[in-house]
Amino acid sequence: MIFKIEKKIPNSLGRAGVLQTPHGEIKTPAFATVGTKGTVKALTPREVKETGSQVVLANTYHLYLQPGEKIVKKAGGLHKFMNWSGPIITDSGGFQVFSLGAAYGERISKISKTGVSLDEEIVEKIEGEKVPIRSKKLLQAKDKLAVIDEDGVTFKNPINGDKHRFTPETSMEIQRALGTDIIFAFDECTSPHADIEYQREAMERTHRWAERCIIAHKNRGEGKIKRFAKSILRIEEEKIQEQFLFGIVQGGRFEELRKISAQKIAGMDFQGFGIGGSFDKEDIDKALTWINTILPEEKPRHLLGIGEPLDIISGIENGADLFDCVMPTRIARNGTLLTRFGKINIENRKFAQDLTPIEEGCLCYSCQNFTKCYLSHLFRAKEILACTLASIHNLYFTNNLFKQARESILQGTYSKFKEEFKRKYKK
Repeated sequence: MIFKIEKKIPNSLGRAGVLQTPHGEIKTPAFATVGTKGTVKALTPREVKETGSQVVLANTYHLYLQPGEKIVKKAGGLHKFMNWSGPIITDSGGFQVFSLGAAYGERISKISKTGVSLDEEIVEKIEGEKVPIRSKKLLQAKDKLAVIDEDGVTFKNPINGDKHRFTPETSMEIQRALGTDIIFAFDECTSPHADIEYQREAMERTHRWAERCIIAHKNRGEGKIKRFAKSILRIEEEKIQEQFLFGIVQGGRFEELRKISAQKIAGMDFQGFGIGGSFDKEDIDKALTWINTILPEEKPRHLLGIGEPLDIISGIENGADLFDCVMPTRIARNGTLLTRFGKINIENRKFAQDLTPIEEGCLCYSCQNFTKCYLSHLFRAKEILACTLASIHNLYFTNNLFKQARESILQGTYSKFKEEFKRKYKK
C-alpha cells in the first residue's frame, strides 16, 4: 500500500494525504459513502460520484446473504457488479455480529449516546429498520440471533432463519471473492455498556482473530501464485486482485485496553488500521488520542461508523484519515438535511412555501435545480424522488466538508476552519 502524508496539522495528530489503491487514489481525509448491499440507497453510481464521493464502503455480511459472494465473483467482482469504478472498502461482518448478538433486542449502538434508554420497546435492528420487540427484561439469550465462541460466530439469517457460520477465515474468503480494495479483519464489536472484564475478553479474541485473518489472507494469495506456476495459460482466470488488509483496534471505553489493543494490532502485518466503536460519544477525542499516538504514523487509519459533522471535525484533528457512516443518507430518507448551520427537517411547515435552495451557495445538483418548497412537497407526497434529492445534498455536504478540511490542512489553516465551522454549526 502506498500512503503519502502531504501535510500535518501543527500540534495535533491530523494530516492530509493520498492513499493509492488498485482502483484509484483516495485524497485524505475522506468519507467512504456507505453502499451496504452494493448500492447507495436511492442513488445511481453516477449520482454518487457527482456528490464528490471518492470511495464506497459495502457490507460483507449483507452481501454474503444477498445475493451471495459467489454471484458477485461470477459477475467480475463488486466493482463490475455495482458499476463503481473507484475504490471499494468492505467491513468484516463484525458489527453485524454485535447487531444480532449483544445489541439484538436492545436499543444499543456501538457508540454510546447520552439519554438513550436500554429498556426501549423499539430498537434499531439492522440498517435502521425499526421493529417492535418485547421488553428487554423478557429478552432471553435464546432470542439472540448470534452466538460467539472462540472459533467464530454462529448466527441466524434474520430474513429466513437459516443458520450460518462466520470465522476469520470465512470473512477473508468472502471479501476475497467480492474483490474489493480494502478489507477488514474479522473482529468482535462490543457494547459500550460492557464492563471491563468482557471488553478485555472480546479485545483479546479480536487480536487472536486478527492473526488468523492475516494468515488466511496471505495463504490465499500464495496458493494462487503456486497455481500460476503450474499453468501459465490460466493466468487471466486466476488473476489476483490485490487487497489491503486493515486490522481493528478495540477496547471499548477503557484507556488501558485501547492502548493495549493499539500496540498489539500495530505490531501485526496490516497495511492500515480500523478504529472500532464501543465508546462514549463524548470521549471520541480522547480515545483517538490514546490510539493514534501508538499506531504507526505512516499507515492509514479508518474511524469506523462516524459521520456527524462535529465528530468528523474532531476526528480529522485527532489523526483519522478515513470515515464511514450511514447517517447522511439515512437521515436524508427521513427528510433531514445537512447545512453549515445545522440540520433542518424539510417537512417543517415553514418550508412549505420557501422558494430558496436547501442551502445558499451549495453546488450540489439538488440545490442548483430545486427549492425547499419542492422537496417539502415531495416528502409530504411520499414521492421516491424526495429520497434521491435529499441524499444527493447530504452526501455532497459531507464530501465537501472533507474537501474543505483537506484544503485547510494543506494551506495551514485547519484551526481557523475548525473554529469557524463549530461556531456556525448547531446540533
